[in-house]
Amino acid sequence: MVLEHEHDPERVPLYRFLGPRYWLLWLGLGLVRAVNTLPLRWQMAIGRGLGRIAHAISRRDRRIADINVRLCLPGLTDRERADLVKGHFESLGCALLETGLVWWASPQRLQRMVDFEGVEHLREALQKGRGALMLSAHFTTLEMGARALTLLGPTSIMYLTPKNALVAELSRRNRSRHTVSAISSDRVRDLLQSLKTNLPVWYAPDQRYTGKNSEIVPFFGQPAPSNVATSRLAKISGAPVLPYFPRRRADNSGYVVEIHAPFDNFPSDDPIADTRRFHELIECNVRDHPEQYLWTYKRFRRPGPDGDPYRR
Repeated sequence: MVLEHEHDPERVPLYRFLGPRYWLLWLGLGLVRAVNTLPLRWQMAIGRGLGRIAHAISRRDRRIADINVRLCLPGLTDRERADLVKGHFESLGCALLETGLVWWASPQRLQRMVDFEGVEHLREALQKGRGALMLSAHFTTLEMGARALTLLGPTSIMYLTPKNALVAELSRRNRSRHTVSAISSDRVRDLLQSLKTNLPVWYAPDQRYTGKNSEIVPFFGQPAPSNVATSRLAKISGAPVLPYFPRRRADNSGYVVEIHAPFDNFPSDDPIADTRRFHELIECNVRDHPEQYLWTYKRFRRPGPDGDPYRR
């Protein structure tokens, strides 16, 4: 279902982004759109090449990824860890081109790329009439996973607004084209309203979080500031919570999206325990496809003098 939001009051005219500070970004977007016309395997080959370039020049992000992998997968040798970090940057390059597909590809084209597992779980959940909270995580296939959900029917998504104003505007416009509503992460009431109208809502609360509903919850055995609000949202809405994980096929021929059965006995009386259950599921998926997880993010930074493992 494709919805056009022509009268969106938040819409920012694109002529505001014609200044010199945006020229390189416009050029990059044009190149991404051109590459998106190629077969998917060619796109992913180009993406891996871009990722290798980024790996060579992005010293800061390479260092963050190395620290994260060292913390989460301590059993790897130095060579294995270095290879994983390099493979992760290749995955990030693929994600860049996938963003173009997510924004501009037709539903028909994407349907040829995406295979779903566990669709029956979503259908059964929606029969209860309370929507479905599709609990996902920050893998490099995140954007593709959110768009893929729209192929199954009307969908809402919750997202974090990008820092770059042009990227934020284009992202919001293109997400809105393919969803019933693209919900900013600070609009929890809109998320609850979508669930109330029996929509599935894509939701990824797994990044570092230090605001309200923040607790330290172990992730790969490391203390991690985490958002434990999923339990509260499930309790207020009555919506079933279905873990939702997309992955890129090893041969770059397409994507597999796995929809798990709803969590049983969820929410419990312990939001931290509920969040830990989700973390354990993420950990299993990371171990299966480690290069596709987002390692270039300071997931374990905590307040206090001893809370920053990324400090030099």
